[in-house]
Amino acid sequence: MVTVGISSVVEKGDGMEEMTRRGFLGKGIAAIAGSIGLAFALPLAGYAVLPAFTRRAWSWSEVGAISQLGVDDPKQFDVLLSLQSGWMKTASVRSVWAFRRANGEIVTYSPICPHLGCAYQWEAEKRQFHCPCHNSIYALSGEVLSGPAPRPLDQLPEKIENGQLYVIYEEYKVGSPKKEVL
Repeated sequence: MVTVGISSVVEKGDGMEEMTRRGFLGKGIAAIAGSIGLAFALPLAGYAVLPAFTRRAWSWSEVGAISQLGVDDPKQFDVLLSLQSGWMKTASVRSVWAFRRANGEIVTYSPICPHLGCAYQWEAEKRQFHCPCHNSIYALSGEVLSGPAPRPLDQLPEKIENGQLYVIYEEYKVGSPKKEVL
């Protein structure tokens, strides 16, 4: 009588060693368990590690009704921001400058001076923006009139929905002649 079973011959060193059915099944179970562990570990590792490498994402923030905007008269508005950065979601309040041009175009500026990141103010009597840190002066159009500022004021992305103004608050690299989002 001939018995047929699962066995194979594996060459090991000088001699020959026969793999038993129990050894074969043990290695098969270990391979299956390893595959299952890997199937669970990869998504978990992706969930734990990938957020650390993603850029922070800004979302649209409501500024207010466009009826509040003066024609060629900038007003500073506070906006509530929701920021997702890695695993952390935070809310903060920032400000933006917004106004309407005579032709109806809406303009929103970042409140940060492109020179060193100071907060600038609108001087209504002189019809210009003034940064007190190094006396940079900007026209209503955002162009640099005087001072060490390397570029015009940074305009923010905006949209209008149902009579409300929304912006994406972005921060830009200061001190650079090129407008670069951080």
